[in-house]
Amino acid sequence: MPEGRPELSTREVSLALWNARRGGQLDLSGRSLRYLDLAGLVLGGARLSDSDLWGVDFTDSDLSNANLSRARLNRSSLTRANLTGSDLAGATILRPTIHTSMQFEWKDAPRFDSANLADARLMGKFDGASFKAANLKGADFSSYEPRAGQGTLTTRRGTDLIGCDFSGANLAGANLTAAILEFARFTDADLRGARLVDAALSKVDFSGADLAGADFTGADVYNAVFTGAKGIETAIGLKTARNADKVVWSAADPNTDGVR
Repeated sequence: MPEGRPELSTREVSLALWNARRGGQLDLSGRSLRYLDLAGLVLGGARLSDSDLWGVDFTDSDLSNANLSRARLNRSSLTRANLTGSDLAGATILRPTIHTSMQFEWKDAPRFDSANLADARLMGKFDGASFKAANLKGADFSSYEPRAGQGTLTTRRGTDLIGCDFSGANLAGANLTAAILEFARFTDADLRGARLVDAALSKVDFSGADLAGADFTGADVYNAVFTGAKGIETAIGLKTARNADKVVWSAADPNTDGVR
């Protein structure tokens, strides 16, 4: 656990926010706000670049269009947070709290629609989160560090992205190695050069996606949908991926003969 104390209190942040609304913009760039309870606050458009937001509670907070570039949001609570249009380029979001129960209900997930997450680092459980039209170019979702027993029945080896919506997102060069992506949507997404090595891709929808140079080595593509996907001929490891004979190539013919 990191050391240090926040530079401001929750009350001081709320007062600064109130003053900013009277004519200005909240600017807490480079400040340490770690562990503060900022749940439910409207922080849209706030400047929080390079800030230390370790363990901050952003439950139900509005962070739309905020500048969070290079911010550290590790262990923060992002339950139902709105990060639409925010700038998270180069930010780290490691092991955030998102779900409020062991049912991991997707309604608790944050929204990153149209956000800039280029070169961001994300790891943890993001099930149900929306990344529609987001810029995730070069983003890294891979496991942060190897752990004893990783990949066994008692541990998950990769970032959980079950049911996430990446429709229209730019994931060119993104690292999704060993990610758990069952039921995720990548319709019309840009996955050129993305790493999907050893990823769990059962029931994933790649319809209309650009997969040129994407690496599927060791991935499980059981019942994944590739209708209208582009760049298949240059995708790596797709022919030898697990359950490659069970992929769906056409909406009209779900029983395919596998990769052609």
